[in-house]
Amino acid sequence: MEWTTVASWLFLAVSLWGAWFTYNAYRPTVEHQRLSVLSFFAGWLTTELALHHIAWQAVATAVFVWFGALEAWPGRIGFVITLGSWAGLVGCLVNARRAERVLEEALEGGLGDDYLQSLDPESRENLTPAVTWKDILLPFPIRRSGVERVRNIIYARERGIDLGLDVWVAGDRPKNAPVLLQIHGGAWVLGSKNEQGLPLMQMLASRGWVCVSADYRLSPHATFPDHLIDLKKAIAWIRENIADYGGDPNTLFVTGGSAGGHLCSLVALTAGDPRYQPGFEDVDTSVAGCVSFYGVYDFADHQRVWKHPGLVELLERQVMKASREEDPAAWDEASPIFRITEDAPPFLVIHGTNDTLVPVQAARNFVERFRERARAPIVYAEIPGAQHAFEIFPSLRTSLVLHGVERFLCWVLSHRGAQARDEVGGPADQEDAQARA
Repeated sequence: MEWTTVASWLFLAVSLWGAWFTYNAYRPTVEHQRLSVLSFFAGWLTTELALHHIAWQAVATAVFVWFGALEAWPGRIGFVITLGSWAGLVGCLVNARRAERVLEEALEGGLGDDYLQSLDPESRENLTPAVTWKDILLPFPIRRSGVERVRNIIYARERGIDLGLDVWVAGDRPKNAPVLLQIHGGAWVLGSKNEQGLPLMQMLASRGWVCVSADYRLSPHATFPDHLIDLKKAIAWIRENIADYGGDPNTLFVTGGSAGGHLCSLVALTAGDPRYQPGFEDVDTSVAGCVSFYGVYDFADHQRVWKHPGLVELLERQVMKASREEDPAAWDEASPIFRITEDAPPFLVIHGTNDTLVPVQAARNFVERFRERARAPIVYAEIPGAQHAFEIFPSLRTSLVLHGVERFLCWVLSHRGAQARDEVGGPADQEDAQARA
């Protein structure tokens, strides 16, 4: 067999391989438990690294053409398939660009068309920086100049395990800065403070925030609510110590993705619940707001949105250590959707339309129930074409979504400030009070 024939068949195989990645980005597998995990990894890396996929496919195409792959019909078919794959990858970039408009419409729908007008002019001017293409083209390592990371501060010791946290802060150390607690995901059984939420924390730290990422005990060593109790202890540490790093202990937000989305939602919805604060019941564990990425909100899946039993099996064996039938009350208490009250803080819920690990309908159900029960606003942004874990590293979609997150946080901050001023009678009354003093 001639070398050109071999090259043409190899080119066809490589073209089909690349085209499958592109096809999976648009049509991921959700019904089969193990295939959905494979589909997630392939779709996640394709949609967020579409430019990089075009680059490697272009290099492979050039090599095969140089070896004469187009001289035989399989190579020519492969070339047509590759062109179609490139068109699909460009579509992924177009979808990513849509995230900006989708998030802005969600913010206007949840906070009001004029929500930006409540911010001071300087904040409005600085809210939407230009996309940094250098970070998008070279996403690793995830690093932002001027941001300092204080590592491995021990905030608690549980059953022989030291629980640590990191503090992310600008090198010039702000004063009375708002604080964000980042909670990592990993199906409650893996992950750490080192891998997730880095683009968001570094962006906010560079803009004057103080960010904290905390570890917590993992299953099967831990049984729920151990994870939640640990995070409440992290909040207790923040209340007592964050001022040393320039943070305001009274202005705390919480965020997380996947299992971290579940836990950050529970943190926000169970403030002061003594069951989750054994030995430190008097600590204020309330938060000013919550940003949940692709979270799990209903452990028992009452609405039957999950396409396979994988989540329930994981929870029964590793996390809850009991079946839904054995202890239905515990499963509901562990589900954020059943912990919503009228006093819940403002929420921003973000979920991708192509999420294969957590069905997007789960987020829709949570948001609907929140709107029925809570007084505070909830903003729901359904990001077109986004997979699970889409914002873990810098990408075009990540950058645009995180700018929207910042706008939400700044809106909550401005309204907290306005409410505080109203409680003391406004600026004029403040001046009178100061004069009388």
